[in-house]
Amino acid sequence: MYKKILLPYDFGNSFDNVPDQLAKMTENSEGAVITIFNVITENEMSSDVKFNGKRFNAITEDKTKELKPFTDALEKRGLEYELRFEVGRVINELLTEIKNNDYEIVVMSNRRSKMEIKHVLGHVTHKIAKRVNLPVMIIK
Repeated sequence: MYKKILLPYDFGNSFDNVPDQLAKMTENSEGAVITIFNVITENEMSSDVKFNGKRFNAITEDKTKELKPFTDALEKRGLEYELRFEVGRVINELLTEIKNNDYEIVVMSNRRSKMEIKHVLGHVTHKIAKRVNLPVMIIK
């Protein structure tokens, strides 16, 4: 169905249901690629450099290792993926990534664990769904 999927990955969210949904979304789509995109915030970057002496490459290596259970789940289902990391403000970097690439759909996990009537979606999920001109699938 879809060949080019953007998956903004937030390490604070649960992505347990996402691999199965991605498998359904890409079945019968030869050459489908899922871009797993993580934004390292400027605060995170500066604190890691200041307190842990880490640079961008070391931070992305750590995050790649942390992603291993998720990427293993994708590999188990035969899904092709690529990892991308950027530094900056999350919403701005996501909007830039979407604008500069021809993704067919954005797949997001929703952080909200409490069902509040006023705020059903998390801040980033709400802003991206509101501002992009392509389908956004939000997986609980």
